[in-house]
Amino acid sequence: MRKTLILVLGLLLALALSSCSPRDFLTRRLAADLISASDAFKTPRQFALQTGIISNKDFVSPDYLVLQQHGWISASTARCSSNLASPPCWDVVLTPSGVETVRALVPAEEADKTLFSVPVARRELVSVSGISKQGNVADVDFTWRWLPLNEIGAALYSGDVRYNSTVEFRDYDDGWRIVLAHSAPGSGQRLDDALKNAEPAP
Repeated sequence: MRKTLILVLGLLLALALSSCSPRDFLTRRLAADLISASDAFKTPRQFALQTGIISNKDFVSPDYLVLQQHGWISASTARCSSNLASPPCWDVVLTPSGVETVRALVPAEEADKTLFSVPVARRELVSVSGISKQGNVADVDFTWRWLPLNEIGAALYSGDVRYNSTVEFRDYDDGWRIVLAHSAPGSGQRLDDALKNAEPAP
């Protein structure tokens, strides 16, 4: 009798577990897997490098100063075009070192353009630091960093800087998912907003 009871309980437990999906329980591991696999998180950071006539505001931006310090661009003063702000303006060109560096990162058909979109870094999830659940909704706190993809990325982004973000998850009929769109104002952050609003970790 006792063996039969244990067998029945074992079968019931097995049936209960088999009816559960791994996504039915929001663990830190599941949250990390879903964040890392999402398109918003996996999309690499692009840097728009403009050559030709640019405004002084763009020329003295931190990114362009880094490119100058590495000897990838040089510039001379130039007359501002009608769509740019007041003088001074700059005529930016790639140096021989800059041409060599950029050529390896852009398709050959874009080599003669004045605006290059260069993939420079990708995100890496460092950890999920907390989950706050309320019913079928949860806020997930996580830390991530940029990993440079090339020389330009290494110059612009440090892998040592960590960022904190919070994203909303929701429990649907097929399990927990990252919220991609909001229908109600005041609800939690979508992942793309969480990444844009990231704060440097202390």
